[in-house]
Amino acid sequence: MYRYEVVIYWSNADATFVAEAAELPGCMAHGDTQEVALQNIKEAMALWIDTAREFGDPVPEPKGSA
Repeated sequence: MYRYEVVIYWSNADATFVAEAAELPGCMAHGDTQEVALQNIKEAMALWIDTAREFGDPVPEPKGSA
């Protein structure tokens, strides 16, 4: 489990819930419900971190780890 802040909001333009992990630039996901959006952002965060590590890019420490 990652300890990054996740913000979930409704997007009228997309007619879906959007989840963002702002500490991981560009890491977003969506879903028909808040629960699905949360599940999808967890997968997106794992992929974001795996990809960063694969390319030797830094992975920021979560704000919530302090």
